[in-house]
Amino acid sequence: MATTKLQPLVRASGGPRYALALAVDAIGTGLLRPFLLLYGMLVLELSAPVTGVAMTAGIVAGLACMPLVGRWLDRGARSTVVAASMLIRVLGVALLLAAPAGHVELFAAAALFLGIGNQAWPAAHAALVATVAHGRERDTALAAGRALRNAGMGAGGLLAAACLAGGATALQMLAAATGLAYLTAAALAWSVKIRTDQTAAPSETSATGPVPRMRTLLIANVVYVFCLNIPEIALPLILVTHVDASPMWSAAIFVANTVLVVTLQVPVTILMSRYSRRAALVLAGVVLAASYLGFLAATLLGHSWAAPAIALISIACTLGEILYAGSATPLITALAPTHLLGRALSRFQISTGFGLAISPAVITTLAAHGPTALWASLTTATLLATTAVATEQPATPRTRKSQLTHGTPSLIGPER
Repeated sequence: MATTKLQPLVRASGGPRYALALAVDAIGTGLLRPFLLLYGMLVLELSAPVTGVAMTAGIVAGLACMPLVGRWLDRGARSTVVAASMLIRVLGVALLLAAPAGHVELFAAAALFLGIGNQAWPAAHAALVATVAHGRERDTALAAGRALRNAGMGAGGLLAAACLAGGATALQMLAAATGLAYLTAAALAWSVKIRTDQTAAPSETSATGPVPRMRTLLIANVVYVFCLNIPEIALPLILVTHVDASPMWSAAIFVANTVLVVTLQVPVTILMSRYSRRAALVLAGVVLAASYLGFLAATLLGHSWAAPAIALISIACTLGEILYAGSATPLITALAPTHLLGRALSRFQISTGFGLAISPAVITTLAAHGPTALWASLTTATLLATTAVATEQPATPRTRKSQLTHGTPSLIGPER
């Protein structure tokens, strides 16, 4: 019975080979991505500021390339773009392995290619899934892809952490394993051969971007996406500097966050399918804002109670993250006209990447003024973003007509 239920989901996610490609890519990403800073410092003997600037430049360059990725997707490419986002990261890993100690230029080039691949992949993946599946099956497939990716990255991260005792040599071996994983994943993704035949009228294809009503969603998304850095940045910072808690609390919260996302992303997305995607996104904002207020209240408790309270409230924050991830991308794909899907997703990724890029600086700056400044500001900004999403007049979803060039039949569900 479980296998019978799983087969349509795998098919809606791009097929078994594509699911395997996602898993291999995620494990490879988990092997190196969290330790790229350490690679620059320990293997290439670069200073922490130089390494950090090179990594940031790579992320910014990746975002700058997103309009090109969007136009490529709008020409009908799907699995080819996914494979390209993986292959360009192979080149980045190769440059890492070839860089001699002290060679900042090659490290910067490696960070550039890794950044481009990391930013291009989410939009390409969402476009591929939107081509294979429709309606609520598409939402579930996107949720399953996120759960699989989190599980793979978690497994890769644990494996890498276990190998870090080997020092610089271990990091080089992890980089080589990452490059092999990316290469394997790219071959699997390319072999799926999914694309669309764009049949829009010339007047439609000459448009310059997604429908204007998406602008509110894109702006609100910059605030929503802060939730992804709460377990990694905000909570460890508050626990260590203001609560004087053991770093083990931060580690436990991060592990719990990963486990909850892996296990609950699909069930919660299916549960919320009875409501509109916009309503689910609004609920996500309310839950996140409430959790931020909960963190503020927890910091006012005595030191013996603050850390356990923060850990408990982090579960609600993770639920808000799950609601956000299960509704934001599906809402964009539902609202975007077929011929502009790639550009809509690329702009959404720019919005997401921008929010992720500025959130560490914003969080650390606010935290320097105390927990009240941090959590009150995040609560206010999130409620404003939620209100904007809730009060915006919904655009009418366009019916998606995509013709697959491979043999797998599409699963068509209702658009809401």
